[in-house]
This record gives sequence, structure tokens and C-alpha cells, in this order.
Amino acid sequence: MILQGNKLERSFAGQVLFENITLQIGDKDRIALVGRNGAGKSTLLKILVGEEQPSSGTIDQKRDLNLSYLAQDSRFASEKTIFDEMLHVFEDLRQDEQQLRQMETEMGQLSGDALNQLMTRYDQLTENFRQRGGFTYESDIKTILNAFKFGQEMWQMPISELSGGQNTRLALAKMLLEKPDLLVLDEPTNHLDIETIAWLENYLVHYSGALLIVSHDRYFLDKVATVTMDLRPHGLDVYAGNYSYFIQEKAQRLATEEKNFEKQQKEIAKLEDFVQKNIVRASTTKRAQSRRKQLEKMERLEKPDSHQRSAYISFHADRPSGNKVLSLKDTMIGHEGVPLSGPIDLDVSRMDAIAVVGPNGIGKSTLIKSIIGEIPFVKGSAMYGANVDQGYYDQTQSHLTPQNTVLEEIWSDFSTLPEVEVRNRLGAFLFSGEDVKKTVSVLSGGEKARLLLAKLSLENNNFLILDEPTNHLDIDSKEVLENALIDFDGTLLFVSHDRYFINRVANKVLEISQSGSQLYLGDYDYYLEKKAEQEQKQMAADTASDRSDKTAAQDYQAQKASQKEVRRINRRLEEIEVSLEALDDRAAALHAEMSQTNDAAALMDLQKEVDQIAGQQDDLWQEWEDLSEKLES
Repeated sequence: MILQGNKLERSFAGQVLFENITLQIGDKDRIALVGRNGAGKSTLLKILVGEEQPSSGTIDQKRDLNLSYLAQDSRFASEKTIFDEMLHVFEDLRQDEQQLRQMETEMGQLSGDALNQLMTRYDQLTENFRQRGGFTYESDIKTILNAFKFGQEMWQMPISELSGGQNTRLALAKMLLEKPDLLVLDEPTNHLDIETIAWLENYLVHYSGALLIVSHDRYFLDKVATVTMDLRPHGLDVYAGNYSYFIQEKAQRLATEEKNFEKQQKEIAKLEDFVQKNIVRASTTKRAQSRRKQLEKMERLEKPDSHQRSAYISFHADRPSGNKVLSLKDTMIGHEGVPLSGPIDLDVSRMDAIAVVGPNGIGKSTLIKSIIGEIPFVKGSAMYGANVDQGYYDQTQSHLTPQNTVLEEIWSDFSTLPEVEVRNRLGAFLFSGEDVKKTVSVLSGGEKARLLLAKLSLENNNFLILDEPTNHLDIDSKEVLENALIDFDGTLLFVSHDRYFINRVANKVLEISQSGSQLYLGDYDYYLEKKAEQEQKQMAADTASDRSDKTAAQDYQAQKASQKEVRRINRRLEEIEVSLEALDDRAAALHAEMSQTNDAAALMDLQKEVDQIAGQQDDLWQEWEDLSEKLES
């Protein structure tokens, strides 16, 4: 164990937020901390890392525990540039690096034992430097900065000039470089796009230390966590699995707890009834007293919290649409005539549930607004089918009137509905009592989202177009919305960054990019699988192309070399022929000279030179024959 909480309690003004919280964190644990909104998850994290004190209970941790904590609004002030701040993480390594350079300089000035001792110290320091990442830390910095969307053009930017979201992202990047024993992360996926979240998931899966994470991104928790802790007001339940496992097991646990609770309640009622009827009768008073003691000793089960209030969301179509709902052919989207992406082709059929995905800034919301007519297409138009009734959810919540009350907001669009029906519908979306008198301007983002969904549910459309419908919703409300859309008897087209939501709701995924669009006939996991296959095929094609290019280049170089060799051989053949002619002339001159002299010594010298010429001629003719054969081949 590296950290342990014992019987932790946190109260505010006498109101208990949570109590009886005991947990342990091992050095390799990957823990997701979940719980309803307001359960105190962020408060518990702050207590565990020492930023707040518990009302009661204790925290024990391993001596010299290296811990990093990312709060939802984590910021750090620094006068350094982005890259210099990241370099500061490795200050001890950089000092060792300077020492190594100094030792290398000294080696040229020493000899004998002094040099041997220095070499020994140098080898030890070099190995220690290597093991601690001394040869890769600058590469690690660049990798993580690029992953968190801090490109090289930003590395010399002062941290003081970053936005709040950028500062939080940089704080997380710095923590990953520090590689603490325990990373405590509160909503780490805030301010990250899907690509960066996917990178972070992979990084954390292979992280060498322990993780404790709070997140509303259920897909992220599924990928990273291996243990899920469910925070409740009076305890902490531990599940040995990821978020999806937790949901399944919690449902089974609640069903068992409800069954046991109801069984005990029946037993208690039966005992209490027996005591009440028999305590005053002399013949049965002893048995009644025995039952009373039994009741007093009984450990009462806590009523399961499965009946805590959640929104009840449902959508229903007044009439079915035709089989063809929407068609886009060679359309392009953008602003003021400037394309963002395209061309986009899409055929939407009745009962489709299509998620629109793509990188940030590619125009997903613009596509939705172009389809509903708020923004004109740069090229083309949307063609609707027969009997299509369109409903739209706007992520900006701009279609709400700030000065209206919650009740007036509904009545302004549905004035013929009886008040009791309006109140019932609002109650289903968790607006009850005095809540309906609140003005829209004072509502939270989650409350505005529920109000918009309430209005949408009253329209009874058969084609729902939703732009980020899960923004601002807590996990419980997301799951209720998911179930409502899964049961919806109409057609869906939606944009969402919530991959868990896409996985549950979508049966098709439309990816848009600068080059166009592609439709995948499955959920988000299927989309990722097919994308990976396409990337592998592209890599294989690129590799084959590289090989082909390399082969062609090699063939070209070989051809050039062959042509060069032919030219060399021809030149050499010409040289040999010239040499042979010169040798023939010299041999003829020697023979003429030999015929005109009677001096024996002179004849011997002349004969010796003739023999040498004959040898040279033999060598040249042999070379000529070899080169001629090579030229023919």
C-alpha cells in the first residue's frame, strides 16, 4: 500500500457529506472514483492529497511518497516559456549532464591513476544518468508537448500568455513528465479533444505508477481503470473491474440488497406485530419479550439508494416518417463561402442512429446547423424525405429565453397544454415545486440541458438532430438520455464527443474531414477498428510504394552503373588495341634491327626485349577477350 484512508468523514455545518470511508491504494492500482453529482468525489481527492482535512479519520501514506494532483481548475504560475518549464522537471538530470561534460574535459588533462579513478566515476554516473532517462528526456518533452497540442511554434511562448484551458493541459503534461508514484486526476479529459484523450488513455494504461481518477468520461474510465470505487454518503463500495463492469455488478448488488431489505422489513413487521399482540398476555409475554430482544439485536439493513431521484426522459414520434429521411449529395459546409470540410455525402434512413465525428474545428456543428437551415451550405443542399418532422437540440442553449421562468419556457411553445401536464413533464426532468419558478438565466448548464430536452420531448418529432446533447449532464442523466434514445421510435443524427454515448446509441458513424466523408456501419468501437485496419492497409501500401520506388531507384542506379561500365570497357578495349598496334610496330622494328646485326650480345638484348613484348601482347589479348565477353553479357 502506498496510501490509505481510514474511517474518513467530511461534514459542512453539521451536514455529513460522506462518512465511514476506508480505502487503500496499491503501487500499481488504476482506480476510478465514481458517485452521483454532489457525492463529494473532488472533496475526497483533496483530503487524500492533503489539500483539505477530514472532519474525522486518518490518512496514512508511504514514506517519501511522490504524488501529483490535478484539480479540475489546476493552474500554475510561471515566468518561464513552455519548453523551459518542462526542462525544469529534469533539473537534476541536467546538472548531472553538465557534470559529465566537465568530467570529459578533465579526462584530457589527467593520466595514470587519477585518470582511471575519473573514468570509473564517469562510467558509474553515465549508467545512472542512462537509467534515469538522461539520454531521452528532451525527446520525452517533445513527445508529450506535441500530444497535448503544444506544437513547436508554441514552445517559446511564455506560460503567462496561455488560456486557462491551455494552462490546465500543460499542468497535466508536466505531471506526466514527472512520473510520480501516484497520479491523482480530477476530470483530466476536460479541455482535451478525442485524439488527445485517446493518446492519454494509452499512456496511462502503460503508466508505471498508481492512478486515482475522477472523470465523467465513461469510455476513458473503461480503458484506463481496473478498479472502480463507488462513493456513497455512508461508505465506499469497491468493484474489481472497469466502469462497465461496475454498472453491471452494481445493478446486481442493488437488486440483491433490495431483496434482502424487503425480506428483513417483512420479518421486522412480523416480529413487531407478534410483540404488539402478545406482550400483554401472560401466556405469551415471554415469547413476545424474546421477539423484542431479537428485534433489538437485529442489525438493520440500510435501504438501498437505487430509488434516488433521476430524470425520466422519453421521446416518441407522433407519426412515422418515410423510409428516406435525409439525403446529402456532394455538399460542402463552411462559413461565408469558405469550406471547412467536404464533399459530404449521406443518406439517412428511418430508424438510423448516426453519430457525426471528426477532429475539432472540422465543422461538425456547422454540418448540423446547415442541415436545419441555420447556416447555408457552401455547396449543395439537404433533401428531406416524406413526413419528416425535425427536432433540434442546440448545444449553445441559445434557443432558451433568459427572462422566462422554467414553467413559462415550456408554455411559450406549448400554450394549449394543461398546467398539470406541463408540471408533470417538468417533474420527470427533475424540475419540481419551486424549481419551476426559477428564471432560465439562473439555471446551471445541466438544468438548462434538461429543460431543452424536456421541450424536445414534447414536440414528438420523428427525426431528432442533436448537437452535443450530453454536455453539462451528469452520468446518471447521460444514462437516462441514452436509454431514451435507444428506445426512441424515430431517427437520430447527432454530434457528440462522448464516446461511451456514441457506442451505446449509434448504429452508424459518419466521419467528416477536409477531404470528404465516410460512413461506417457500426458503433464507435467498430469505427475505431475499421480506421485502424485502413491505417494498416495504407501503411502497407506506403511501404510497398516505398519498396517499389526504392527498387526503381535501384534499377535506375544499376542501369546507370551498367552504362558506365560499358563505356569503361569500350574505352579500355580501344586502349588495348592502340597498345597492341604499338607493340606490333615495336616488335617489327626489333626484328628488322636483329636482321642487320652480327653482334651476339646485342642480339641477346634484342631477343630479350622481343620476348617481353610477346608477353605483354599475350596479356593484352587475354584482357581483350575477357572484356569482350563481359561486354556481350
